[in-house]
Amino acid sequence: MKDFDQLRSVLELEKIEDNLYRGQSYRTPWGRVFGGQVLAQSIHAAQLTTPDDRALHSMHAYFLLAGDVELPIVYDVERVRDGGSYTTRRVKAIQKGRAIFSMETSFQTPEDGYAHHSTMPDVPPPEGLMSDREIGEALRDTAPDVYRYTRIDRPIECRPTQGLAGFTEPQASAKQNIWIKAIGSLPDNDRMHQVALAYVSDYNLLATALLPHRQSIARERVFLASLDHAMWFHRPFRFDDWLLYSIESPSAGGARGFSQGHVYSRSGELLASVAQEGLIRSAAK
Repeated sequence: MKDFDQLRSVLELEKIEDNLYRGQSYRTPWGRVFGGQVLAQSIHAAQLTTPDDRALHSMHAYFLLAGDVELPIVYDVERVRDGGSYTTRRVKAIQKGRAIFSMETSFQTPEDGYAHHSTMPDVPPPEGLMSDREIGEALRDTAPDVYRYTRIDRPIECRPTQGLAGFTEPQASAKQNIWIKAIGSLPDNDRMHQVALAYVSDYNLLATALLPHRQSIARERVFLASLDHAMWFHRPFRFDDWLLYSIESPSAGGARGFSQGHVYSRSGELLASVAQEGLIRSAAK
């Protein structure tokens, strides 16, 4: 997918019956359904059963089985609760009669309250930074794995603040800051911007957990898979402007890596927070 017009066509769902929807999959180069796609489609399915005046503020999900890109995915939405201020939905993604993914979501009627947020990291602005594609091209001969990764068509532009050094330093800390922005236009609907950010939030989390182990990974193949994913939406935003995705991995062990992410606006407001644990296993096992 080269832009969000193409992504939007993938994320659209067909209504089968009340609370039942069917979605198609983007055929990824690695042959499995991209986790961010199932996240985004599940959120969209929950949105379709929720009043328009209620905004998604949190979701918690588990990846249960690898999805087959050749088959449609059925989304079964359970209307758990419709309260005075909050709405709760449970979504199950199904292929071949089995759940491949499950999610709980919570929506809230907007209201005012006490407010504060953490400070955005002090990083260079996106203007003047190399995109990940440009970095991959610069490292085409010296780091072919980086080049192959950055050649995958994605509906977002990424500009890592660390530049070339972030891909070449032998000893890297488990942190990175990446400016992200949708390629193409998005509608004014806030809900689609949340769906789009959920899709993108699955990028780079496990990759950040691998940064301190770059030398070891260079000597062996590693199998990665997301295990769970949680996301909190703090403030409205637009994803057709630059957002900073600040990611850190506090821990890895037991063949699992844990990462946290915070998404900031250009003006420094904290917009969303993300947490994920994923499988990191030597492919030789």
